Amino acid sequence: MTGRKVLVVDDEDNLRSMLVAALKYEGYDVAEASDGNGALGLVRTFSPNIVVLDVMMPGIDGFAVVKRLRDRGDRTPVIFLTARDATADRIAGLNLGADDYLPKPFSLDELVARIESVSRRYSCSVSESVLSCGDLVLDDIAHRVTRDGEEIDLSPTEYNLLRYLMENTGRVLSRNQILENVWGYHDDTRVVETYIGYVRKKVDRSEPHLIHTIRGVGYTLRLP
Repeated sequence: MTGRKVLVVDDEDNLRSMLVAALKYEGYDVAEASDGNGALGLVRTFSPNIVVLDVMMPGIDGFAVVKRLRDRGDRTPVIFLTARDATADRIAGLNLGADDYLPKPFSLDELVARIESVSRRYSCSVSESVLSCGDLVLDDIAHRVTRDGEEIDLSPTEYNLLRYLMENTGRVLSRNQILENVWGYHDDTRVVETYIGYVRKKVDRSEPHLIHTIRGVGYTLRLP
């Protein structure tokens, strides 16, 4: 697993404490919240790699938390924990954008296996010189970009744009942010849209597509 930051959200204090302690023992960096508001705040400040989220909570329930995250362009992976195991509930949760669904009671080993499985789907990494997301690799020392082992020919501006997106994998970047960090000025975001199109044609020729438009917000690079 590339990232080991897990946010555990459950209003049952005993269960939450047990999960936090067990996941820390397994080597995870763990934060915890007892309600939906706390979860939404910690997703921003703690930046977890995955959220383990109870559905049935007072106030903002787990379904509403995921809907708010997805509406604001946040694609942090989510595993639902719930006593509700009806097919309709599982389908509703997955349709909202959750990544997995684990009915209570469950074993810790199964939860860890689910966390690892979901995380592998979102395996992107950043080191000092090599950025990767799935089969897309950018080697900054060699100034070389490949996808599934095939070299991609990029202009200097296209390369800098892709590098900025990959340095911020999973984050939604506004057009102004991209313009300032790649071009160094603020006054014409149309150039961003044009170059995103250029890079997309070269990088996303095969599935899965990695560059995504978040309508009304900007762009993000991530595994689906």
